[in-house]
Amino acid sequence: MIDERNDGWSFATARVAARFGACEVRGAPGVEHAGGGRGTLCGIAARCLTCRLHLFEPDALQSCRRCRRAAKDAPTEPCVQERLHGRVRAAAGGRIREELLAALRGGAPVRLWINGPSADLAGFHARLDELTEGAGPAAEAFAAAAAIGMAVVEDDRWRFLVVLPGSGDGGPPVLARGLRDP
Repeated sequence: MIDERNDGWSFATARVAARFGACEVRGAPGVEHAGGGRGTLCGIAARCLTCRLHLFEPDALQSCRRCRRAAKDAPTEPCVQERLHGRVRAAAGGRIREELLAALRGGAPVRLWINGPSADLAGFHARLDELTEGAGPAAEAFAAAAAIGMAVVEDDRWRFLVVLPGSGDGGPPVLARGLRDP
């Protein structure tokens, strides 16, 4: 069953391979490189590249061998639960926050994490009418900004909603929850 706990799960065991954007050298199509901050992992400058709208696949036939090796040797990154845990810690204290943090530490699935127009997210994804705790502040957070982020975490009996106001001074996350669908 998808929701069963894995007793050996932890942030450390759930780390994921580093991801890089795919790019090609202008005028030399056919070989994909792993894009970094200032160019490729194999040392080609960014000004010489065309970026692609997908991630670099180290095991693909068209992948640059040096980028492949560097991508595979890159340090792992936090899993989605750990990244969201870091954001939720900034939320106001309370029972919802503590139970959500515990669920994330236990590997609860993050079913959705998106950014977009507040009205669309509130109308199509938040399911505010199904929340039993924190629905009012969540609705206010959606109404207060043109664009916003949100995440949905499902644990044993709860469906948690995390409203993530814009970056910077957007404020702390707003948390709400309701019973999961049977």
